[in-house]
Amino acid sequence: MSVRLKLLAAGRSSPLLETRFDDDRPLDAAGWYEAERAAPVLCRLAAAELRYCSPSARCRETGEALGLRPLAQPALRDCDMGRWRGRTLGEVTAVEPRAVEAWLADPRSAPHGGESLPAFISRIGGWLDTRPADDAAGLLAVAEPGVIRAALVYVLQAPPHAFWRIDVPPLSVTTLTSRSGGWDLQLEA
Repeated sequence: MSVRLKLLAAGRSSPLLETRFDDDRPLDAAGWYEAERAAPVLCRLAAAELRYCSPSARCRETGEALGLRPLAQPALRDCDMGRWRGRTLGEVTAVEPRAVEAWLADPRSAPHGGESLPAFISRIGGWLDTRPADDAAGLLAVAEPGVIRAALVYVLQAPPHAFWRIDVPPLSVTTLTSRSGGWDLQLEA
């Protein structure tokens, strides 16, 4: 038995310069436009028998814009950023420069009071490993870029700091396949 899981990155919810930790804002107008414009190409994802999404507004709305009707999965929520939630890196750095420095230097640290990077990666890996193994069931998850990065670090068994080296653009698709208890990354042409 094998599992084929397609991870679709959510549409954007704010300009890149306004990116906030653990952001739960909905899609902005450009995000809706991009999702609707991509719908003819991404509509093939609706063939997945099981469709999930991160519980954030932008993931749910990306699924809605594409006609996917995904089921929200609490385990697919973005990394818990504790007291930094909703703030930009610049805002946090201005108030807690040493905490930000520690957080960037040591993936095991969680000075914000939320999840450490290894804990986040482990949570996402746990979700992956509990997907039903059925040859006929294609799976789809509309997820936050951070969730997809965590999944890739888990699948590739990379060190946690590799998380910071993965770029996941809005509406990009990543395919993972599971065979014999392990996961593989499949790049599509």
